[in-house]
Amino acid sequence: MRRRDFIKVIAGSATAWPFAARAQKPSNVRRVGVLMSTASDDSIGQAYSAAFAQGLQQLGWEIGSNIRIDYRWGSGDTERFRKYAAELVGLSPDVTLGTAASIVRALQDASRTIPIVFVTTIDPVGSGLVASLSHPGGNATGFIAFEFSLSAKLLELLKEIAPSVNRVAVLRDPTVPAGSGGFAAIQTAAPSFGVELTAIDVQSATAIERGITDFAHTPNGGLLVVGPGSSMSQHRDLVVTLAAKYRLPAVYHSFAFAGALLAYGSNAIDQYRRAAGYVDRILKGEKPANLPVQAPTKYELIVNLKTAKALGLTVPQSLIARADEVIE
Repeated sequence: MRRRDFIKVIAGSATAWPFAARAQKPSNVRRVGVLMSTASDDSIGQAYSAAFAQGLQQLGWEIGSNIRIDYRWGSGDTERFRKYAAELVGLSPDVTLGTAASIVRALQDASRTIPIVFVTTIDPVGSGLVASLSHPGGNATGFIAFEFSLSAKLLELLKEIAPSVNRVAVLRDPTVPAGSGGFAAIQTAAPSFGVELTAIDVQSATAIERGITDFAHTPNGGLLVVGPGSSMSQHRDLVVTLAAKYRLPAVYHSFAFAGALLAYGSNAIDQYRRAAGYVDRILKGEKPANLPVQAPTKYELIVNLKTAKALGLTVPQSLIARADEVIE
């Protein structure tokens, strides 16, 4: 089953998980707190949480029987992250699952003893979440989304599918490592591709719309969307809509951006499943300090021929041949 189809299926059934998790449990049931960066009705967030729950079930855990999952949904709001982190810690979970560095930081501020497994996180060492990738120390470990060098690869792919592009707007959240570090990697690579860069911050819908609209007034432009993050996820539909409106070729870090011309990055669904394995090991007695932080095992390329046709672009056969998925 293709990943986009899988997301539709798994998101459709995802709403069953929180209801199962809220049932009354005997006192010996293990408890997991999950703090998501998306809203509760976000289909991608639901698919991620369902993949995590399914991963636990495949390891022998039965939600509503021997394990309880308490969900909180942050909707991209850092104030909610802090509030819900405190709420989850107040429930005395055996382990928590956090998405993105800002959530993990909120969970650590609430407790330095309750184990944390994180997913889709960037530069956990630089962010101070762990001491090192191989020996995290402390109470957190998990899975990183990508290395900063991946951002330069996005620029390479944009030039490959749209060679006439000589101006590139980089959408990034400057308050997170993926935004600042990713933009720095693109800046280093930009001269070799002959492009002029413009940074557009994504911390509000107004800033995104104003930035892309102003940028689109001059021809030969393209977009790069750098890194996962709460702000990026919150505004992903707006970004795709504006890219289509102004006929801007755009490359994204994630296939969660439906309608993207190109997407290149790690598979977040896979990270949530793998996170279930770390939660399982911690529930069975292992310490997060001794579980190494893991990088993606593969980066996946998705090419959208429908979007390319709408933009008047001819996709090179060499790019199609390398793609993990081609949307027609």
